[in-house]
Amino acid sequence: MAVTENQVSEGAGIDPLDLIDSQRYGAKGAPHDPWKVLRGQPLQKVHAEGFQPFWPITRHGDVTAISGRPDDFSNEADSIIIWTDDQMERAASGEPNAFSQMRTIIAMDPPEHRTFRKVASGFFTPKGIERLDEIVTTSAKAVIDSLGPEGEADFVDKVAQRHPLRVLSTILGISRDQEDHLLELTQQLFAADDPDYAREADSREQSTAELGMEFYTMFNAIIEDRRANPQDDLATMLATATMPDGEPMGLVEILGYYLIVFNAGHDTTRHSLAGAIGAFLENPEQLQVLKAADESVIHTATEEVVRWTAPVNYMKRTAVRDITFTSEGFGDVQIEAGDSLALFYNSANRDDRVFTDPYNFDVTRSPNKHLGFGWAEHYCLGAHLARASIAALIVEIRNRVELLEPVGEASYTASSFVFGHKTLPVRYRISPS
Repeated sequence: MAVTENQVSEGAGIDPLDLIDSQRYGAKGAPHDPWKVLRGQPLQKVHAEGFQPFWPITRHGDVTAISGRPDDFSNEADSIIIWTDDQMERAASGEPNAFSQMRTIIAMDPPEHRTFRKVASGFFTPKGIERLDEIVTTSAKAVIDSLGPEGEADFVDKVAQRHPLRVLSTILGISRDQEDHLLELTQQLFAADDPDYAREADSREQSTAELGMEFYTMFNAIIEDRRANPQDDLATMLATATMPDGEPMGLVEILGYYLIVFNAGHDTTRHSLAGAIGAFLENPEQLQVLKAADESVIHTATEEVVRWTAPVNYMKRTAVRDITFTSEGFGDVQIEAGDSLALFYNSANRDDRVFTDPYNFDVTRSPNKHLGFGWAEHYCLGAHLARASIAALIVEIRNRVELLEPVGEASYTASSFVFGHKTLPVRYRISPS
């Protein structure tokens, strides 16, 4: 028998708002204690005040099981985030905006998802980005060089957000003079609940519409340019993409590709890089391990950074029918058609059923079956690119950082969806390249 919502609020020992409210993430960071409680209990449906009810999926085995059943648990049937009551009301009104017009592969189900994923999947393979090593290495060196030999800086501002910005701008045809504006738009999109990033507007609805139009204008100009002046880059591949039947890919799908590749790729890598430095500051002995180990540590450290940070904190799935789901170690629960499930990758990456000492940051961890890139159908299309970007900066840190210490309190972005550091003030000393 499924546990009722009342039983959850009285007996689970957690406040459901800690799981989903963006302001609480900004104030307190990721809710590791509530997740740990939930991993030790049967699956339970919760109702956080102001949000639609949802099932928090916190165990590694449950996340992978649900991810592998797209016919039962859909990305497309509803949104990919847990909605607030206000968002549910706006969605029910049916009024379109620029974002609802853009179709992204992350919000598609099979078989359509597989069809559209194939359009660009070849580009993101190790052989697909021929200049990838050069691009990520050049960018990583440049951002570290820009710090100067020693001083104090906000690592997020000066390094973590700049490195993936340059890498993604290079492969997507975004000029340097557009980068700062695109960074601002990306922050407004993924941290719309954070007062330091939120777009000024009369209403959230107006802000979303204006933001969507700005993305459309910028990306559409690149698409038109690449169609007229093709180059050997991802921007051209997407602008001229054709479907299996030979027809050109639709504009709304192309725009959706740009949106997901740049915005999702940038903010996730940014938070991974900032989280890596945050972990080294809290575990300085691991920086010494990184420096002392052989080069294989670059690979294991990269995977551990992704496990530790899991910047895509969760993804929502929607049950398409009444389902009896067998939860790992806790038996059956009844999930009803239309129910929302939040797959908390960050929690799954701390599951002691899978990871030894999961709350220890260990740059030599192996094996490392983390879910930082998702699982199954929606495994991150840009995982290879993200790994290369993270690894390039880890190499610079390993080879050049002589001193790294905190000089103030770190802060976190007020976002429960894509989550990580907002500021990370550090003191550093760096050797020449």
